[in-house]
Amino acid sequence: MPLEQVKPGMKGKGRTVFLAGRIEEFDAEILGIITNNQPKRNIILARLSGKGLEQTGIIQGMSGSPVYIDGKLIGAVAYSFPFSKEPIAGITPIGEMLAVAEQPGPAKPSSARSIPLQTSLSLADLMAVAKDLFAAQPAVFSQGQALSPIGVPLVFGGFSQAVVEKARPIFARWGLNPMDSGTAGQSGAAAAEAGMTLREGDPVAVELVGGDLRSAAVGTVTYVDGERVLAFGHPLYNLGKVDYAMAGANIVVVVPSLENSFKLATAGKRIGRFSQDRTAGMLGELGKMPQPVPMEIRLSEADGRIKEFKVELTNDKILTPLLVNMTVASLLSSEGRSIGDLSYALEGDVYLDNGSGVHLEDLFSGNLDAATTSLSGLLTAVVYFLNNNEFQTVGIHRINLNIRAMEEARFSSLDRVWLDKYEVSAGERIQVKIYCRAFGGQSFEEEVIIEAPPLPAGSEFHLIIADAASIRQVEALQYRSQDFLPRSLGQLIRILNSLRKNNRIYFKLMASKPGLFVKGEEMPNLPPSMKSLFASPRAAASSPTELTRSTLREYQLPIPYVFRGMASIPVKIKK
Repeated sequence: MPLEQVKPGMKGKGRTVFLAGRIEEFDAEILGIITNNQPKRNIILARLSGKGLEQTGIIQGMSGSPVYIDGKLIGAVAYSFPFSKEPIAGITPIGEMLAVAEQPGPAKPSSARSIPLQTSLSLADLMAVAKDLFAAQPAVFSQGQALSPIGVPLVFGGFSQAVVEKARPIFARWGLNPMDSGTAGQSGAAAAEAGMTLREGDPVAVELVGGDLRSAAVGTVTYVDGERVLAFGHPLYNLGKVDYAMAGANIVVVVPSLENSFKLATAGKRIGRFSQDRTAGMLGELGKMPQPVPMEIRLSEADGRIKEFKVELTNDKILTPLLVNMTVASLLSSEGRSIGDLSYALEGDVYLDNGSGVHLEDLFSGNLDAATTSLSGLLTAVVYFLNNNEFQTVGIHRINLNIRAMEEARFSSLDRVWLDKYEVSAGERIQVKIYCRAFGGQSFEEEVIIEAPPLPAGSEFHLIIADAASIRQVEALQYRSQDFLPRSLGQLIRILNSLRKNNRIYFKLMASKPGLFVKGEEMPNLPPSMKSLFASPRAAASSPTELTRSTLREYQLPIPYVFRGMASIPVKIKK
């Protein structure tokens, strides 16, 4: 029914599922129309009744429930007034939902705000990025009262409740209400098997995580036309062209609440994909499957047992890093102990569609959830910066992780450094001994041989021995820059492959030699003529930083501990 034929006082019927797979009808009385609430957008106001709606109010999970007048579809229940005493609903007109159509064309590079390269991104960091990228769910103001999109139940199965609670502010901003409902049982699976042909009023889920862990946003089907499905009546994230998995769903029970009544649901079998996420709703396609990001995690526990997990993550620039963080943190926190010292040794690969990849290897140790947070933060950063690079679109083909858990602290700190000579000839070998103390009082030493650099007689260089964080601080002072933005995808991949590691002792030889820091790369010990060439405005695309101290050589030594400490030792070249 066209919007212009909808008049106040008309009465109709709506359809939704309140329990299991049974579609039931409720009553709807048209109250009026809010016109042009957004440019060329309208909302039909209706009072709903029947099936207990007078007591529950508008129920989260009803988003997309179709409403009919004289058997003609007028639109989808999509908005409500918070804390309203009556179930007054905002209905998205079906004409606007039918306009949600495929937008052909290749995917464009990310338009996400570029942020300086970091070695770790926490949920709080992602929250800050998401706050900039996505506004809170839009609200329509009628007589000073906000008519907001109906909250969407976001069901989690297998996730740590503590991890979900940490991410709650992000989802709440998007109008999603996280809840733990487990994974689909027999009833949900059976409903999904029969749900390859969805009906108007059926529950439907946007599956964000599938496999051994599940996460899905649950709404209602508004209209089915062959293989095409319209649902929700409002956006999930309003990201436009998307590639989300579409799954059947099973309504377990409606939970009445003074704040927000909601449908407790489980996601069922994957039956297609959602290809559009627009202001007026979501467009899905039955039988067409998405291309998620597969992630395999092999966890070796402290007692020698090995557990393997397989999940599939929705392919999205912000959601994928967020879901990587939540998935890894949930698995580690549920399988490892929550109190006491804990260490994780990580070895993994992030494979890209273009044939390249990032290899990760590191050690994390700490008390409570410190090691878990650090490990998941590294993975989140790598996935985020690959997904949101501004140079070219590159997909993540798969993620493979091998994680070994140890129920002990694996810290070590630098005690002292010994050199067999502090005045050497150019090219002479120097014996270096590093004495360390491990957590618990155990001592150990490492020995390396370093060759003196070819410097003029009478000059001096510094041997810096440090952990990863200290080396980064030295370089920040040396380059007079705290923030760094990669200049190409190749440089980004190269930097991610060479991230400083916690279980390394780093050796850096530095001397007072002129150099330049150009486009994120140090060009040390430059002759004056070369320095002038690179510093020329004609040659430099960005202003280079002049260096008074250059890095002559670098080494690293792997050890089975997280290393902490720093020492800077001057060494003279003999006259």
